[in-house]
Amino acid sequence: MAPLEDLSAFAAIARAGGFRGASRATGASASQLSEALRRLESRLGMRLLNRTTRTVAPTEAGARLLERLGPALAEVEAALDAVNLFRERAAGPLRLNVPASASRLVLPHIVPSFLQAFPDIELEVVVEERFVDLVAEGYDAGIRYEERLALDMVAVPIGPRRQRMATAASPAYVARAGLPVHPRNLLAHACLRGRFAGRAMPDWEFERDGEQVRIQPRGPLTVALGAGADLAVDAAVAGLGIVYLFEDWLQPYLDRGELVPVLEPWWPAFSGPFLYYPGRRLMPAPLRAFVDFVTGLQVGNR
Repeated sequence: MAPLEDLSAFAAIARAGGFRGASRATGASASQLSEALRRLESRLGMRLLNRTTRTVAPTEAGARLLERLGPALAEVEAALDAVNLFRERAAGPLRLNVPASASRLVLPHIVPSFLQAFPDIELEVVVEERFVDLVAEGYDAGIRYEERLALDMVAVPIGPRRQRMATAASPAYVARAGLPVHPRNLLAHACLRGRFAGRAMPDWEFERDGEQVRIQPRGPLTVALGAGADLAVDAAVAGLGIVYLFEDWLQPYLDRGELVPVLEPWWPAFSGPFLYYPGRRLMPAPLRAFVDFVTGLQVGNR
């Protein structure tokens, strides 16, 4: 099959009636057009244009090719114009893979205003805790914490830059079992635990004045971290034990008095989440719009 560039050069020369006019129409030099025509005629094994010092005119074969080629080139140009709309205008699908914490604590502060600003973007958010291969699974970007970011990804901050893990229990539980004064006291309490699918039970981590403590508490309920977090919170509100979760997740319950802080001076802080994606070159317009929007929010919150 002849290269599209050579076919386009032939059509431009034939329509313009010469190399100089075709050069003005296409922006290519006359020598470039002449070389493209030479390649095309060599590939086809026939002359397509008769050339004299004054005129350029199609041969019978060239005229037949030009007649059939015109609609095809017009269709190609229309297809490229349709693609260019996606580059120039933020429209079309945008797929994100995020953990439940980001879906609950980060995206509600971003998504409504983002979609109002870009009404032609179709956002799909898939919530799961496993680490995914964005490219292999068809995602434009994801949200994860720093320790779970792939090294070959571009990452930009999104959401709060500092977060804390918190422990809390209902007033009824505290009245019945008392308040622990050190994280190791939790080993004698009913604790509501979480586990990532297919992974060992994570430790509960605490820190105060340089002292770090990691424990493996026991308790009556274990849930899937992320999807089952609300069940653990509901169990804590019902007085079944102490829950360990993001402070921001528990804050509404603390504000209403349904839960009370446990070991607050020991709550560990960590850096906030990142939006990550494969690279900066040739980014789809919806992703570029989202990255710029998120970056603008971070600058505005400094």
